[in-house]
Amino acid sequence: MKTFWIQPKVYYGSNSLDYLNELDAKKVLLITDKYTIHLNAEEEVINRLKSASIKVFSEIEDASSLAVVKKGLACFLQEDLDLMVALGGTAAIDAAKAIRFFCHQPAVHGSRKKLPFVVIPTTSGTGSEVTPYSVITGGEDNERMPLHDERMLPDAVILNAQLTVVTSPSVTADTGMDLLTHAIESYVSLEATEFTTLFSEKAIKLVFTHLLRAYRFGEDLTARESLQLASCMAGFAFVNSSLGVNHSIAHAMEAEFPLSHGRINAMLLPYIIEYNGGLCDGTLHSSEAAKKYMNIANMLGLPCSTVEEGIRSLSTAVKLLNKKFNIPLTFQDSLIEKNTFEKSIPLIAKKALQDVCTAGNPKQVKEMDLVYLLKWAYTG
Repeated sequence: MKTFWIQPKVYYGSNSLDYLNELDAKKVLLITDKYTIHLNAEEEVINRLKSASIKVFSEIEDASSLAVVKKGLACFLQEDLDLMVALGGTAAIDAAKAIRFFCHQPAVHGSRKKLPFVVIPTTSGTGSEVTPYSVITGGEDNERMPLHDERMLPDAVILNAQLTVVTSPSVTADTGMDLLTHAIESYVSLEATEFTTLFSEKAIKLVFTHLLRAYRFGEDLTARESLQLASCMAGFAFVNSSLGVNHSIAHAMEAEFPLSHGRINAMLLPYIIEYNGGLCDGTLHSSEAAKKYMNIANMLGLPCSTVEEGIRSLSTAVKLLNKKFNIPLTFQDSLIEKNTFEKSIPLIAKKALQDVCTAGNPKQVKEMDLVYLLKWAYTG
């Protein structure tokens, strides 16, 4: 039996922030990041909650750490709140979701009522606004601590393109390529269904149509809104279908090298497409993923007279996007020293094999396969 699960409700459009007026909140915890505060973006939210007493928690920086989440939880417990709002990029959203996760634990929650939770993303890519996942860091080695609980899902998401126009070109590119990786991996996943395919396909089309324009012309509201919608669509897809080894490797590499999650995904994607498509081991003609990659190429109007040509066309199209975004095509080009990279390969491959995303990969992999992929992605 197959299922397709979709939540939360999404409000979008130029007047989407007006939804906040309908909530009649009296005491609000606004969780945001320092970058958003620097841009005064929180004022757009505060102006629509004029009748409320608002506590702003803005200690989040580039990543959501356990220490910061604990501070945010303390803010939550100090107030008799009736609304929690997350405003910002992935770090702010993940921190807010983690706070929501911990506040629902019996030892913390007590007799408190469930608090309405609204998420307002200011970047487009991770899909965190519509997934029941959060990643925080903590421990002696600052390890990734993934959380999964449906109670972390917001009750509503507000997409407002105006809040994303200040996103820098490099962040636009990195998060956009993360979004593209979500869409493509969910499309070829072993767990893909008719419903997830619809969302994946539309997200892929939107990225190829609008990401470069958003990168070059940041104030183009049509491009920005299209990427916001694509981020949600890809999120709805992969939360039901899972992802693949592209994300498994990226998760493991993030802990080892100072590259963003989206950039690692972007650099890996052409190699993963060719590998999963069977171009490396002669399984091309028996691969269902190969046919799906060809379908994507056809959908995008790329050359695809044969399955192999379709796979290579798609891989090349991703590389061309990366070049236009000044994203290196190999990890060697990203100035990671060769010996350092090679020493890290066994650990990265081991962690990637154990990653939950690997189960969705359309091609079964062993540790040695991941070692091969990493070496290939280093030199090209």
